[in-house]
Amino acid sequence: MMRILLADDHELVRAGIRALLEKMPGVEVVGEASSGHEVLKLVKSELPNLVLLDIAMPGLGGLEALPRITKDFPNVKVVMLSAHMTEDYVSRALRSGASGYMLKDATTIELGLVIESVAQDKVYLSPLISRIIIKSYMERTGGGLSPLEQLTSRQREILQMIAEGKNTKEIASMLEISIKTVEAHRLQLMARLDIHDVPGLVRYAIRNGMVEA
Repeated sequence: MMRILLADDHELVRAGIRALLEKMPGVEVVGEASSGHEVLKLVKSELPNLVLLDIAMPGLGGLEALPRITKDFPNVKVVMLSAHMTEDYVSRALRSGASGYMLKDATTIELGLVIESVAQDKVYLSPLISRIIIKSYMERTGGGLSPLEQLTSRQREILQMIAEGKNTKEIASMLEISIKTVEAHRLQLMARLDIHDVPGLVRYAIRNGMVEA
């Protein structure tokens, strides 16, 4: 039996979620809270398996109550329930020990997935939240592409040939391009990878599994 505590300062929201939960087998709603302080009292008295915790509540917000719950009651899982989709809120929640982050407009199916994930000791993020986190990460890391991935297919092809020991004339002949074109590609490779000699290119290709040592 999954014992769940609902915490949200909007009665209608609690009523709606409770109605969905009560239709699920193996689920019991053991209490409702409208503030962070009420949550702490009910967690202590009811010892639920899962707390669905709103972020914005009067007196003591969900993000402030969360670390107290995870510290004092390590066996109680907490999933944040919010209308906010900012990366900052999600990051703070996960750093404080939340087992998930779900948007308030989630479907019944998603609510079931949250409970299933918590039961399996996994972290659950709403699909939209996951996309936001991934997009933010990609933006911070320059699109998430490594220097090797940023090379064109022709540049990677020439890099591999260089690493295999082929000289400029051989590469030009095999690719049916001019020697000057090969040299231009090699210069671009060196600039992109910030490697300024052929042995360095060979070592780079070996490290990235393009050829065997």
